[in-house]
Amino acid sequence: MTIEQPTADRGRVVVGVDGSEGSKRALRWASFAAGALGTSVEAIIAWGPMASYSWGAGGWAAFPTDWNPGADAEATVLGALDEVFGEHRPSGLKVSVHEGNVAKVLLDASNGAAMLVVGSRGHGGFAGLLLGSVSSACAEHASCPVLVVHGDTPFPPGI
Repeated sequence: MTIEQPTADRGRVVVGVDGSEGSKRALRWASFAAGALGTSVEAIIAWGPMASYSWGAGGWAAFPTDWNPGADAEATVLGALDEVFGEHRPSGLKVSVHEGNVAKVLLDASNGAAMLVVGSRGHGGFAGLLLGSVSSACAEHASCPVLVVHGDTPFPPGI
């Protein structure tokens, strides 16, 4: 019997990041797993297409015409990386920003990865309850091992 070991083509741990505390915990665990597996980390943030109007506390509101959700997503993931790692980011870290359904983006990106790491709760809120959880979709449909980090999960050793 041969046990498959991670190889260069499976040389990354994919982690979903949305700036939430759960995704910051997931970043820590992804870094730990990548170190244990001898792989790199790919931090991914995804944002979905939005209508130009949304319902707010005061009624309907329009998004500013110069709003750039991709730039906001990039700032969010970079801010989370700064908060979690500071100047000591994992070696070989890759950051990706995508437009699209979050679960689909993570599932596609994790195809062939050594592992996918997600937080159990992000910024989904009530919409996440109605549409289904990203972590549940990833755990059910990923083609690689999935680690779902819950809010009460302690930080990994040394991180």
